[in-house]
Amino acid sequence: MLRIHMSGVDLSKVRMATRPDALWETILSFHRLRDRRGSTVFGEWRKETRPRLNNEVRLLAAVIPPRGYFPDFLTPSQECGDPYTIDTGIEALRDTPPGRIRDELAMLDAGRRMPGRVPDGRVEPLGRLADALRAYHRAAIEPYWPHIRSSVEADRAVRGRALLDGGTEELLASLPPMIRWRPPVLEADYPFDREIRLNDRGLLLQPSYFCRVTPVVYRDQRLPPVLVYPVTHSRAPVFAEPGPWLGRLLGNTRSTVLRAIGNGCTTSELALRAGISLASASQHACVLREAGLIHTLRHGGSVLHTLTPLGGSLLRGGAPLAMS
Repeated sequence: MLRIHMSGVDLSKVRMATRPDALWETILSFHRLRDRRGSTVFGEWRKETRPRLNNEVRLLAAVIPPRGYFPDFLTPSQECGDPYTIDTGIEALRDTPPGRIRDELAMLDAGRRMPGRVPDGRVEPLGRLADALRAYHRAAIEPYWPHIRSSVEADRAVRGRALLDGGTEELLASLPPMIRWRPPVLEADYPFDREIRLNDRGLLLQPSYFCRVTPVVYRDQRLPPVLVYPVTHSRAPVFAEPGPWLGRLLGNTRSTVLRAIGNGCTTSELALRAGISLASASQHACVLREAGLIHTLRHGGSVLHTLTPLGGSLLRGGAPLAMS
């Protein structure tokens, strides 16, 4: 059990990440690559990714065990700049003090490491690790980034509505089922018992596509507090390319429905915005979802619809919305 103790000041400083973090997704996806579970969500991604990988896997496997602890320096906290791109992430990783790298690597099980290949804080080995991370990201993450970002944005829409409806405590209560808000403690399923005290520093909530089952936190509590948690995956294949469903999108009504979804809405709100019945709104949303144009996530007693990258592209004029 993970227990994060929060003061009133901490509650006032809870914030949501605005986008997926490139290095968190890179590191966590490397876990999923070697994990046979979650085939519905990750099976096709594994099948497509593995043939694109080369020697970088061997070095990454030395510092990222299949499960359990991996060094905090691999996912640097970035207080400045854009913390969500691979370039800024790699730059922050290269700036890690050598002593910290050595200390964190010392925590890894020596039997899982490869002597002579693991970076020890010196420039050359650390450069090899940075190059391996960049190459792996290019093969495993970059082709799917729009879909990853869409899933995270759909999660943010759910959390944002909770925040507007009931404030920070409602936001914390809306997190996935493995995380539970029991004031003044945020509890979560975790491989072992751990207590974290934020000491009035607040908490960054970072939704992640490749995080699975349990959230992730830094081992070193001196680092800025971050809770990385799994997004709720849609039943639709997120990485699938548009199929023959697109032919069913022709017509003004469905174009109006797509526009009405905008930054996110429930089915009831969609019906009201588009001027159609609730049953019709639900039917149109189903077709749009099958076509890969929207995400639909259930939250409490309602569902929330948000645009995917393809849906957003259609609205921006990347493709015609109607041909009637």
